Amino acid sequence: MRPGRRALLAGLLAPGTALAQPACRGTIYLTIDTGWGREAEAIAGILRRHGVRATLFLADEPSFRGDTTLSDGWAPFWRARAAEGHAFASHTRRHWYFRGDPAPGRVRYAPRQGPGAEVLDGPGLCAELQWPITRLRAMAPEALVLPLWRAPGGFTTPNALALAAACGLRHQGWTPAGFWGDELDSARHPNASLARRAMARTGPGDVVVLHWGVRSRQEPFAGVLDQVITGLLAKGLCFAPLPPQGI
Repeated sequence: MRPGRRALLAGLLAPGTALAQPACRGTIYLTIDTGWGREAEAIAGILRRHGVRATLFLADEPSFRGDTTLSDGWAPFWRARAAEGHAFASHTRRHWYFRGDPAPGRVRYAPRQGPGAEVLDGPGLCAELQWPITRLRAMAPEALVLPLWRAPGGFTTPNALALAAACGLRHQGWTPAGFWGDELDSARHPNASLARRAMARTGPGDVVVLHWGVRSRQEPFAGVLDQVITGLLAKGLCFAPLPPQGI
C-alpha cells in the first residue's frame, strides 16, 4: 500500500475521527425535557445507536427513583449525555408554571397544583433559570450549554420572556409537528398512532419535544422511538442539537 493511502486510511479510522455523512434533506431538532426519567436509559440507548444528538432541557423534577432529576444519583447519567455530545439548556429549577404578569418587571410563578405561588422579579427569574445549569456544571463541567430556556408546559408571559432575555436567555418552544405526544393519555393515543403521525408529519426544521419518561403514560413512547427515528432517517432527514440562537 502506498504511504499516502496508508496515511489517509489511518486518519479515517483514528479514534474520534468522524466519517463523512451523506447530505441531509433537512434537519430535525430533537429536544428532551427532564420528566419522570423512567425510560431515560432506554431512550439514551436508542439515541446512541442512531448517533442522534439532542438538546436536553433540565429541571429538578421528582423522578421514578424517589429522588429528583438533578440530584447526585443522576450525575452519571448527565455526564454520559454530555460525553455523547448532547447540548443542554434550562427548563427552570422547580418546573413551576408562569401564570401572568402582576406588575411591570414581575411574573407570577406557581406550582402546577397547590399553594406556594411566588412573584419573581428579574434577579429572581435569573436565579430560577440559572440553578439547573449551575447544578449541571458541578456534575459535568465539560457539558455544552446553550443560551436558551424553555418554560414548563411551554407557557410564557411577556414579562417572563423579557426578564429571561435580560438574563441572556432566549425562549425555545417546539413546532406543531414536533409535538409527538409522549405525555398524552395512552388509552386515547396509543403508541402505534403516535408513531405513524410523527413519521408522517415531522419534517425539515421541526423542533421536537420529548421527555425522559412521563409518569402518567401507561404505554411509554420509548417503545416506538426507535421506529420513529429509523423512519425519519430513512427519509433522508438528520438530527442535530439546536443552534445557540435557537429556532
